[in-house]
Amino acid sequence: MPLPENEIQRLELLHQYQILDTPPEEIFDELTQLAADLFDMPMAIISLVDAEREWFKSKIGINQTEIPRSVSFGAYTILESEILIIPDTLSDERFAANPLVISEPYCRCYAGVPLITVSGFAMGSLCVFDSVPRDFSDKEKAILQKLARQIIKYLDFNRKKNIYESQNNFNLLFLNHPNPMWVIDCHNLKFLDVNDAAVIHYGYSRSEFLQMCVTDLIISENVPILEQNCEQKNSNTNCSREWKHLRKDGQIIDVEVVAHSIEYTSYNACLEVIRDITNHKQKEQTLHNSEARLRAISEAIPIPLLISRLSDSLILYANQKFIETFLSTSEDLINCRQAYDFYYNRSDREIILAELAQHGYLHNYEMQLKRANSTSFWAIASFQFLTFNGEAAILTVLYDITERKNAETSLQEQNEFLQNIFESIPLMIALIDVNGKLQWVNQEWERTLGWNLQDLQTCDILQALYPDPEDQQYAVNFIQSAQRIWGDFRTQTQEGRVIDTSWTNVHLANGQIIGIGQNITERKQTERALKTQLEREQLMRTVTGRIRQSLNLQDILDATVKEVRDLLQVDRVIVLRFASDMSATVVAESVVNGWTASIDAQIVDTCFQTGGGKEYYQGHKRAIANIYQAGLTECHINLLEQFEVKANLVVPILLQVSEENLSSGLWGLLIAHQCSRTREWEENQLDLLDQLSVPIAIAIQQSSILQQAQIEIAQRQIAEAELRNALAEKEVLLKEIHHRVKNNLQIVSSLLQLQSQTLSDPEVIKVLRDSQNRIDSISLIHRNLYTAPNIGQLDIADYIQNLATSLLISYQVSPAEIGLETYIDSVNLNVDQAIACGLIINELISNALKHAFPNQEVGSIIIRLCNLGDSIEMTIRDNGIGFSNEINWKDTNSLGLSLVYDLVTEQLEGTIILETHHETVFKIKFPQLTLQ
Repeated sequence: MPLPENEIQRLELLHQYQILDTPPEEIFDELTQLAADLFDMPMAIISLVDAEREWFKSKIGINQTEIPRSVSFGAYTILESEILIIPDTLSDERFAANPLVISEPYCRCYAGVPLITVSGFAMGSLCVFDSVPRDFSDKEKAILQKLARQIIKYLDFNRKKNIYESQNNFNLLFLNHPNPMWVIDCHNLKFLDVNDAAVIHYGYSRSEFLQMCVTDLIISENVPILEQNCEQKNSNTNCSREWKHLRKDGQIIDVEVVAHSIEYTSYNACLEVIRDITNHKQKEQTLHNSEARLRAISEAIPIPLLISRLSDSLILYANQKFIETFLSTSEDLINCRQAYDFYYNRSDREIILAELAQHGYLHNYEMQLKRANSTSFWAIASFQFLTFNGEAAILTVLYDITERKNAETSLQEQNEFLQNIFESIPLMIALIDVNGKLQWVNQEWERTLGWNLQDLQTCDILQALYPDPEDQQYAVNFIQSAQRIWGDFRTQTQEGRVIDTSWTNVHLANGQIIGIGQNITERKQTERALKTQLEREQLMRTVTGRIRQSLNLQDILDATVKEVRDLLQVDRVIVLRFASDMSATVVAESVVNGWTASIDAQIVDTCFQTGGGKEYYQGHKRAIANIYQAGLTECHINLLEQFEVKANLVVPILLQVSEENLSSGLWGLLIAHQCSRTREWEENQLDLLDQLSVPIAIAIQQSSILQQAQIEIAQRQIAEAELRNALAEKEVLLKEIHHRVKNNLQIVSSLLQLQSQTLSDPEVIKVLRDSQNRIDSISLIHRNLYTAPNIGQLDIADYIQNLATSLLISYQVSPAEIGLETYIDSVNLNVDQAIACGLIINELISNALKHAFPNQEVGSIIIRLCNLGDSIEMTIRDNGIGFSNEINWKDTNSLGLSLVYDLVTEQLEGTIILETHHETVFKIKFPQLTLQ
């Protein structure tokens, strides 16, 4: 940012106008509005430019009151001698990126005239600008310059007015000032003016002063010093100095002269204010003499003594004892060190100064100090304000108490150690004096009980902790017993909460008592919870045991209400059963003697019959501490009053309606009555009844099931007898059928055997033998069914093993020649499947025996029957010579293979696969059916 060549002088002159940051003035606002109207421009400003900003004295069309000089247009305007015209700011590289151009107020054209004083300094500018580009005519430029000259004339007028007023004020102050004042010419030191106080004080008339120089008033030995000062003094320098002046009567006085450089009617002058300090100097001398005497005395005092300046704690004086104590020297201390340099804790300085400011002294202040070699010691210090060599100072006197402090520190450390132990122990500790007054408690005592030691100084501690007289007397007896045992108490805290505590006492020789206690609330709660839980479990075991021991519902209910009454300590417990019309009957009761018995009572509650008690259907339970404050209906209260009930617990007994409908039906209620008084119930008591309703409901359902089961058992026994008779007849009939089928098949097999003995053709004999084997395989099934322990159950493994063995015998093959292996899983086959599998095994083994092992070759046949879940796989494998690849076994003239294929696909509804790699393997897979 460019600056004018005379910037410093320009700024000095600007501030002399005293116009910056002044309120708006009508004449400037009118000139600004006139400029905006003449040029038909929306914005016009009268501004002044100081070192950092362009400040707006008057403005039209803009909100800001000032902008930084770095972005202002006025900073460039004051560099011009006449006018600055910018038709289009975006075309001027100085302003194209200016924030005032590219954002609000979007200045696109500008015309500004510098406000130049008669002395040639530009103070600011008068400018107009618009948001669109524009040119300005010579006439418009001349008008704007004329307006600017009017503004500068008004500014000059105001400046002269201010100077005149300042001069009048100066003359008034100068002439009436109580101290002597004069104005001298800095060039020749002649008096230019003097006030009345100078005339009176020095004895010269005004006309005599104006004929004299300042050197005429100064003693001769001080004249060279004054002349030297005048030669070295800058015209802008202000200074203060003490001199000795001569009055007209010849008296020499001590004065303090304060000089200020000023301009005085075209003279480079100096205004001097004179203060007579003669009396002050005399007092100082007197004090100096007195301080000299005191210094001599202080040196003889055998205690450390220090004087330090109040303003900055600079050490002004230290006696020899102080120097020796702090292992230092006078040169290192006096006027070199601050007093607080020897404070071990710098925070002591603020405390000392605060006390001195409040009282003017501080005595017996214990503090820790440090010597020059960094060692420390303790001292008692006393502080006092005084004046030393004309300055406000502090007198410090020290007494070494290191030995005493060390002893106190050792004792304090021991006390703190013991106190820390007491504070850290998680036990309440209290010290009680011989009169029973509490003297001290630890933090654990205060934290647990909530009382502060101060709170209990004016009240009875035992009464506060044990407001019940019986509890209080028990505590007194326990303390006086002096037995070292633990006792349990119910103690009240400051908040009014009652907690469980356990205490023991220690009696000291001086009659004091130390009470040691601990908060055992959690333990007691746990014990009570465990006790309640044990009682609850015992009750549940009793009820459950009674249910297991007896299916008699009445016995179970009678035992339950008695156990509940004993456990809850109530006056009555009943079980109420509802009828279909919501009338109720007390079916079980346990009641304390003296209260009305309600067993077998018929209760007709219109509230229930009209829909009351719906919450019980939903399993809601209820605890009523006071029947008159529970919001019960009048009919309900009347019913309870008949049985003298003051408070009660009620839980519903719900039964599952059916297996299809899992919603519960309301069978009745289990109720506990308190008749003697109202009662605040505990939540676990209501929960206990609620839990008992479950085994009661189970017992009710078991009883109902037992009755139904007894009826069904009787009916079933009759039906079973009839079924056993019918089954025996059926088994005899089935066995007879299988026996006859087996006999008939054996007759057919024997006929075929006889027929083969009459024939000589080997092929025909072979055919008859194959047919005989097929019939035998079927006959074998009927024989197994006939001889089985359970009719209809077939041992398939035994059947297949017997069938395969009979085939080897039929073909006269010894086990040494052809080995037979069977691996049979436990599978279920009906008669049809068993016959089909037997025929398939018969055909495939017969085929292997006839063709697979020619020339009496040795080999093996393996039969597997596997259970695959929903299907059965049967595998028949031999290691004979195998099938010829030219034979299509599925389409052949062989009766046996055709029979196998048809049995698998049609009878068993399965599949068959032939594998001929190294071995002949038939894999048959068919669905598993249930045994029929």
